[in-house]
Amino acid sequence: MIQLRWSKAAAQDLENITDYLLEKTPGHAARLVRKLYEAPSALKAFPKRGRPGKKKGTRELVIPSLPFIVIYRATPATVNIVRILNGAQKWP
Repeated sequence: MIQLRWSKAAAQDLENITDYLLEKTPGHAARLVRKLYEAPSALKAFPKRGRPGKKKGTRELVIPSLPFIVIYRATPATVNIVRILNGAQKWP
C-alpha cells in the first residue's frame, strides 16, 4: 500500500492555515482544516489524481470548495506532500 508522508514545509503550511482560519472563521475552522488534512488521503489509491504541477516532478491536487492546492510528488510506494498553498500564491 502506498504511504502518505508530509514534509516539514507542508506541515507548517497546514499549521499556518489553521491559525489563519481560527482567527478569521472560528466557527468553521475545524471542519475546513479537517477537509484540507484528509483530502490527500485519496492520493494513496489514486496518486495521479491531481493535475501536472508547475514544478517538474510535482502534481497539484486542487481542493474543491477551498482555495488551496496540495503540491505533491508520487512514487510507486509513497505520496509526499510537499506544500499546501493558497491558489493565489505564486508557485514555484
